[in-house]
Amino acid sequence: MFRRGSQFLSRASTMRWRRPFSTDLPAEASKDSNFVESWRKAIPTVEPPSTPSAFMATRPATPSSIPSKLTVNFVLPYSSELSGKEVDMVIIPATTGQMGVLPGHVSTIAELKPGILSVHEGNDVSKYFVSGGFAYVHANSFADIIAVEAVPLDHINPNLVQKGLADFTQKLSTASTDVEKAEAQIGVDVHSALNAALTG
Repeated sequence: MFRRGSQFLSRASTMRWRRPFSTDLPAEASKDSNFVESWRKAIPTVEPPSTPSAFMATRPATPSSIPSKLTVNFVLPYSSELSGKEVDMVIIPATTGQMGVLPGHVSTIAELKPGILSVHEGNDVSKYFVSGGFAYVHANSFADIIAVEAVPLDHINPNLVQKGLADFTQKLSTASTDVEKAEAQIGVDVHSALNAALTG
Protein backbone atom coordinates (compact mmCIF):
# COMPACT_ATOMS: atom_id res chain seq x y z
CA MET A 1 0.00 0.00 0.00
CA PHE A 2 2.73 2.47 0.93
CA ARG A 3 4.80 1.55 -2.12
CA ARG A 4 2.06 2.78 -4.40
CA GLY A 5 1.36 5.95 -2.39
CA SER A 6 3.47 8.17 -4.65
CA GLN A 7 1.60 6.90 -7.72
CA PHE A 8 -1.73 7.70 -6.07
CA LEU A 9 -0.61 11.20 -5.06
CA SER A 10 0.72 12.02 -8.51
CA ARG A 11 -2.50 10.72 -10.08
CA ALA A 12 -4.63 12.71 -7.60
CA SER A 13 -2.82 15.95 -8.42
CA THR A 14 -3.50 15.55 -12.16
CA MET A 15 -7.14 14.49 -11.75
CA ARG A 16 -9.83 16.90 -12.83
CA TRP A 17 -12.64 17.36 -10.37
CA ARG A 18 -15.96 16.17 -11.75
CA ARG A 19 -18.01 18.51 -9.59
CA PRO A 20 -17.32 22.28 -9.40
CA PHE A 21 -17.07 24.10 -6.11
CA SER A 22 -20.17 26.06 -5.08
CA THR A 23 -18.43 29.35 -5.85
CA ASP A 24 -17.89 28.18 -9.44
CA LEU A 25 -21.58 27.51 -10.06
CA PRO A 26 -23.63 30.08 -11.95
CA ALA A 27 -25.76 32.40 -9.86
CA GLU A 28 -28.76 32.02 -12.20
CA ALA A 29 -31.17 29.12 -11.80
CA SER A 30 -30.83 26.70 -14.71
CA LYS A 31 -33.61 24.54 -16.15
CA ASP A 32 -33.22 20.79 -15.91
CA SER A 33 -32.75 20.36 -19.66
CA ASN A 34 -32.32 16.55 -19.53
CA PHE A 35 -35.65 16.17 -17.73
CA VAL A 36 -37.48 18.53 -20.09
CA GLU A 37 -36.01 16.80 -23.16
CA SER A 38 -36.97 13.34 -21.88
CA TRP A 39 -40.46 14.56 -21.01
CA ARG A 40 -41.03 16.05 -24.47
CA LYS A 41 -39.94 12.75 -26.07
CA ALA A 42 -42.28 10.70 -23.88
CA ILE A 43 -45.31 13.05 -23.79
CA PRO A 44 -45.00 15.73 -26.49
CA THR A 45 -48.56 17.04 -26.06
CA VAL A 46 -48.26 17.87 -22.34
CA GLU A 47 -46.15 20.72 -20.97
CA PRO A 48 -43.43 19.39 -18.58
CA PRO A 49 -43.96 20.08 -14.86
CA SER A 50 -41.65 22.36 -12.92
CA THR A 51 -38.74 20.69 -11.16
CA PRO A 52 -37.52 21.71 -7.68
CA SER A 53 -34.79 23.91 -9.19
CA ALA A 54 -37.52 26.08 -10.77
CA PHE A 55 -38.78 27.03 -7.28
CA MET A 56 -35.39 27.80 -5.74
CA ALA A 57 -34.28 31.40 -5.46
CA THR A 58 -31.13 32.22 -7.34
CA ARG A 59 -27.97 32.10 -5.26
CA PRO A 60 -26.50 35.56 -4.63
CA ALA A 61 -23.23 36.04 -6.43
CA THR A 62 -20.04 35.69 -4.40
CA PRO A 63 -18.50 39.17 -4.11
CA SER A 64 -15.11 39.76 -5.68
CA SER A 65 -13.90 41.57 -2.54
CA ILE A 66 -14.69 40.91 1.11
CA PRO A 67 -17.59 43.09 2.34
CA SER A 68 -17.14 45.17 5.47
CA LYS A 69 -20.24 43.67 7.15
CA LEU A 70 -21.70 40.23 7.74
CA THR A 71 -25.43 39.90 7.02
CA VAL A 72 -27.14 37.73 9.66
CA ASN A 73 -30.53 36.04 9.73
CA PHE A 74 -31.27 34.58 13.18
CA VAL A 75 -34.55 32.68 13.32
CA LEU A 76 -36.47 30.57 15.81
CA PRO A 77 -39.49 28.32 15.12
CA TYR A 78 -41.80 31.01 16.48
CA SER A 79 -40.06 34.29 15.57
CA SER A 80 -37.26 36.03 13.71
CA GLU A 81 -34.74 37.67 16.03
CA LEU A 82 -32.57 39.19 13.29
CA SER A 83 -33.48 39.52 9.63
CA GLY A 84 -30.89 40.81 7.18
CA LYS A 85 -29.01 42.57 9.99
CA GLU A 86 -25.54 43.80 9.02
CA VAL A 87 -23.05 43.20 11.85
CA ASP A 88 -19.29 43.08 12.34
CA MET A 89 -19.03 39.58 13.80
CA VAL A 90 -21.01 36.71 15.27
CA ILE A 91 -19.64 34.18 17.77
CA ILE A 92 -21.59 30.94 17.78
CA PRO A 93 -21.46 28.02 20.24
CA ALA A 94 -20.67 25.20 17.81
CA THR A 95 -20.32 21.61 18.97
CA THR A 96 -16.65 21.84 17.94
CA GLY A 97 -16.13 24.93 20.11
CA GLN A 98 -16.74 28.67 19.94
CA MET A 99 -16.64 29.85 16.32
CA GLY A 100 -16.19 33.46 15.29
CA VAL A 101 -17.72 34.41 11.94
CA LEU A 102 -16.48 37.54 10.17
CA PRO A 103 -17.29 38.89 6.69
CA GLY A 104 -15.65 36.68 4.06
CA HIS A 105 -15.77 33.54 6.23
CA VAL A 106 -15.50 30.26 4.34
CA SER A 107 -18.78 28.41 3.72
CA THR A 108 -19.59 26.26 6.75
CA ILE A 109 -22.40 24.33 8.38
CA ALA A 110 -22.09 24.04 12.14
CA GLU A 111 -24.30 22.34 14.71
CA LEU A 112 -25.00 24.52 17.73
CA LYS A 113 -24.76 23.33 21.31
CA PRO A 114 -26.29 25.03 24.36
CA GLY A 115 -24.32 28.24 24.90
CA ILE A 116 -24.00 31.95 24.17
CA LEU A 117 -24.49 33.43 20.71
CA SER A 118 -22.84 36.88 20.57
CA VAL A 119 -23.73 39.43 17.90
CA HIS A 120 -21.13 42.22 17.63
CA GLU A 121 -22.12 45.48 15.99
CA GLY A 122 -19.54 48.20 16.60
CA ASN A 123 -19.21 48.55 20.39
CA ASP A 124 -22.62 46.94 21.00
CA VAL A 125 -22.75 43.23 21.82
CA SER A 126 -26.07 41.38 21.98
CA LYS A 127 -25.92 38.02 23.72
CA TYR A 128 -28.47 35.23 23.43
CA PHE A 129 -28.55 31.85 25.10
CA VAL A 130 -29.34 29.19 22.47
CA SER A 131 -30.32 25.63 23.33
CA GLY A 132 -29.22 24.14 20.00
CA GLY A 133 -29.69 24.41 16.25
CA PHE A 134 -27.57 25.00 13.17
CA ALA A 135 -25.57 27.82 11.60
CA TYR A 136 -25.11 28.09 7.86
CA VAL A 137 -22.33 30.44 6.78
CA HIS A 138 -22.34 31.28 3.08
CA ALA A 139 -19.42 32.42 0.93
CA ASN A 140 -21.16 35.71 0.12
CA SER A 141 -20.87 36.94 3.76
CA PHE A 142 -24.38 35.86 4.76
CA ALA A 143 -25.02 33.73 7.84
CA ASP A 144 -28.27 31.94 8.65
CA ILE A 145 -28.60 30.84 12.27
CA ILE A 146 -31.51 28.58 13.14
CA ALA A 147 -32.01 27.85 16.83
CA VAL A 148 -34.56 25.67 18.60
CA GLU A 149 -34.86 28.21 21.41
CA ALA A 150 -33.07 31.45 22.21
CA VAL A 151 -33.38 33.94 25.04
CA PRO A 152 -31.54 37.26 25.48
CA LEU A 153 -29.02 36.66 28.24
CA ASP A 154 -30.30 39.54 30.38
CA HIS A 155 -33.79 37.93 30.51
CA ILE A 156 -32.56 34.83 32.35
CA ASN A 157 -33.17 34.53 36.10
CA PRO A 158 -30.03 33.09 37.81
CA ASN A 159 -32.08 31.73 40.75
CA LEU A 160 -34.30 29.68 38.46
CA VAL A 161 -31.23 28.34 36.65
CA GLN A 162 -29.70 27.15 39.96
CA LYS A 163 -33.00 25.56 40.98
CA GLY A 164 -33.37 23.82 37.59
CA LEU A 165 -29.80 22.51 37.75
CA ALA A 166 -30.42 21.08 41.23
CA ASP A 167 -33.73 19.52 40.14
CA PHE A 168 -32.29 17.86 37.03
CA THR A 169 -29.21 16.65 38.93
CA GLN A 170 -31.54 15.01 41.44
CA LYS A 171 -33.62 13.46 38.62
CA LEU A 172 -30.45 12.12 36.98
CA SER A 173 -29.31 10.40 40.17
CA THR A 174 -32.72 8.76 40.72
CA ALA A 175 -33.54 7.90 37.08
CA SER A 176 -34.26 4.21 36.54
CA THR A 177 -34.93 3.96 32.79
CA ASP A 178 -32.82 5.03 29.83
CA VAL A 179 -35.44 7.58 28.77
CA GLU A 180 -35.50 9.18 32.24
CA LYS A 181 -31.69 9.28 32.29
CA ALA A 182 -31.55 10.88 28.82
CA GLU A 183 -34.15 13.53 29.70
CA ALA A 184 -32.41 14.34 32.97
CA GLN A 185 -29.00 14.51 31.26
CA ILE A 186 -30.34 16.99 28.68
CA GLY A 187 -31.72 19.12 31.52
CA VAL A 188 -28.39 19.02 33.36
CA ASP A 189 -26.47 19.94 30.18
CA VAL A 190 -28.72 22.88 29.33
CA HIS A 191 -28.83 24.24 32.88
CA SER A 192 -25.05 23.81 33.27
CA ALA A 193 -24.53 25.80 30.06
CA LEU A 194 -26.98 28.45 31.30
CA ASN A 195 -25.14 28.65 34.61
CA ALA A 196 -21.77 28.94 32.86
CA ALA A 197 -23.17 31.68 30.58
CA LEU A 198 -24.41 33.71 33.55
CA THR A 199 -21.32 33.29 35.73
CA GLY A 200 -18.64 33.29 33.06
